[in-house]
Amino acid sequence: MNKFLYAMLLAASLHGSALAGFTEGANAYNARDYARALKEVAPLARAGHVDAQHLLGLMYYMGRGVARDYKQAMLWHRKAAERGKADAQYVVGAMYYTGTAVPLDHKAAIGWFRKAAEQGHAEAQHALGLMYRYHAAGMPQDKVLAYMLWNLAAASGNANATGQRAAIARRMTQEQIDEAQALSRAWKPGTPLPTQSRSGGGAG
Repeated sequence: MNKFLYAMLLAASLHGSALAGFTEGANAYNARDYARALKEVAPLARAGHVDAQHLLGLMYYMGRGVARDYKQAMLWHRKAAERGKADAQYVVGAMYYTGTAVPLDHKAAIGWFRKAAEQGHAEAQHALGLMYRYHAAGMPQDKVLAYMLWNLAAASGNANATGQRAAIARRMTQEQIDEAQALSRAWKPGTPLPTQSRSGGGAG
């Protein structure tokens, strides 16, 4: 899980904001002017700006413009996560999964991954798919749900999910693939993801 956490952090999306300060901070961050980014972003984060909280958490996690501090990274990401930011929910989930700055807690990790995945977050969908595929973190093994989640993540451009989906398809019956495709088509972002399938359980 460390690999997808690190990849996500490196590629964290910084969405635009009506507040000029955040736009300037994000631009400074992307230009590697971390001192200026911190100056712009920190006050906004303290004022409750969700994107700024996520970016400040990222800066603490990576040690950019500030000393690396995983506890501060968790604090700021969690603030943004609790207000519904999917990128931050994913990071909080990954930190719980790896026990970074918090006690390792797979149940909490899955909860945060699911929140992000249900917003359409491709990396969270990919992570949940891995858990269903490999019976990880206490999740039931379910090839149909793994395929479904990787199908959704692949549609959003996640290349790892594309490869995982192709690999698992070779171990599935046509009935299982059809069910996974049907579940993918029926699901809409912002709605709960299924927690079990009809035909995908069991080892294999």
